[in-house]
Amino acid sequence: MSLILICPKRVEDPRGWFSETWNSKSFASAGIPVGFCQDNQSFSRSAGTLRGLHYQAPPFAQAKLVSCLRGRIFDVAVDIRRSSPTFGQWHGIELSAQSGRQLFIPAGFAHGFVTLEDDCIVGYKVDAHYSPSHDRALAWNDPQFAIDWPLSGDPILSDKDAQAPRLEELTEEFPYDGVPLSRPREINL
Repeated sequence: MSLILICPKRVEDPRGWFSETWNSKSFASAGIPVGFCQDNQSFSRSAGTLRGLHYQAPPFAQAKLVSCLRGRIFDVAVDIRRSSPTFGQWHGIELSAQSGRQLFIPAGFAHGFVTLEDDCIVGYKVDAHYSPSHDRALAWNDPQFAIDWPLSGDPILSDKDAQAPRLEELTEEFPYDGVPLSRPREINL
């Protein structure tokens, strides 16, 4: 499975709008049979805050459904499935609270984002519980990825992300399902 851009329908009226952002039946009928078990949120005070590139090692590898709940982010997924023809390649897309679009990222991809404005809140559902001993990161600025981060200066990083290893140090193996990284297919729900 590769990346999927999900565009939830918004029903508007004079009060504002309503949107169903996840429904197990709708996702399954769209070919996304994921059993989410945990919701996470992060708040970033300043534009230029970069979080990632994060993943969990098997057997706790996680698929993620990422949403920007306040502000705007540039969201990135990197294929870290060694036997994939797109190993080490990335795709990035802007997510915002205004658009309501979500990015589904299957297991076998590292994930990160940079905030494009102050006071961003990002939410994501995952299909495996957090496991501290399986928590991993890869260098956001690894030249092998050559990610074109929309930064005007140095990013704001955690110590973990500032010291993350490069892809060449990846030791985990993720199964390759025969679907290489490509531009996300878009689904309207």
